[in-house]
Amino acid sequence: MLGAPELSVVARVRAAAAALGPSEGRVAAVVIARPHEVVSWSTADLAQAAETSTATVIRACQSLGFRGFQHLRLELARSAPLAPREGDDIVASTFHDAAAALRLAQGRVDPGLIERAADAIRGARRVVLVGNGFSGPPLQDFAMRLSTLGRPVEAPIDAQAQQFVVHGMGEGDLCVALSYSGANVQTLRACTAATDRRVPVVAITSFARSPLGRVADLLIATGPAGEAHDVDPFLARLGHTVVLHALHSALSRSARPAEVADMRPVVADALADD
Repeated sequence: MLGAPELSVVARVRAAAAALGPSEGRVAAVVIARPHEVVSWSTADLAQAAETSTATVIRACQSLGFRGFQHLRLELARSAPLAPREGDDIVASTFHDAAAALRLAQGRVDPGLIERAADAIRGARRVVLVGNGFSGPPLQDFAMRLSTLGRPVEAPIDAQAQQFVVHGMGEGDLCVALSYSGANVQTLRACTAATDRRVPVVAITSFARSPLGRVADLLIATGPAGEAHDVDPFLARLGHTVVLHALHSALSRSARPAEVADMRPVVADALADD
């Protein structure tokens, strides 16, 4: 026997809104009226639209049956229909969307912040990279590329390992974090632990007005990207990847030739002969 169709997120919000107070009710009303916009907003954006505080937004989301705003936003994204594609145009459309995402990131990112972040990495005694979920692989790639420049870098994959490493950081160290939403719990815990130890945090995210943005000492925000929402924010990650590449390029200009030369045999040894 087939189960009843799942109630849409907007329908769930509408059904629960009647039990909310005036302030929380305004939050629900905005979600119902503008769900496609809410998907790309931060907590602060929704609070502004509902003329209330971020704390009220979080309480409203919990009253509506979600863990918080990021949970609501994810569920809205998952329930949104993907943009229609013509079968013959799927490749062209994908490249078009990717180019648009990169143009958006280019327009949002201040080149001066890239230089400042590169200076921070260059001057750090030790660099720890923190990222979880879909943000993990780009950071692993960045860690390897920093190593080719002779930079001391650590990028623990396990969230608990990140906590152990960050709790051992001190003066002269730097934490670099990557998070699409700027609200990943494990990443936030690591960054908060770093700031508690007076370790500077450089953060790369899509949302400037986010929990990670409030923790970071230097924030590089690329902006949300894509109209076809899914659990995997692939298009936004393109901007993050280019930012990481720009950081590497800025650092490579000042890398000592001897340090780079020492890495060439390592790369050569990894290439098998035909």
